[in-house]
Amino acid sequence: MTPEKQAQMDAHVRAIATLLHADAKAERMPMVTLGEIEQTVRQQMQTYVSPGIGNFLSKQIVQKQVSHPDA
Repeated sequence: MTPEKQAQMDAHVRAIATLLHADAKAERMPMVTLGEIEQTVRQQMQTYVSPGIGNFLSKQIVQKQVSHPDA
């Protein structure tokens, strides 16, 4: 990954982390111990982040198959 792309990803990660942290506080999710933080982050990643990434990647595969059906 280029340094420019890494910097862009870091910025997006910080933005997502800010949103998830605010949501965790609003939902009163436990985040005192390292274990609680890990559990909260894992739950939020599975609920909010992973489905979006999966949908994006699935659309990319379908788009590629439609564009190049023999590939």
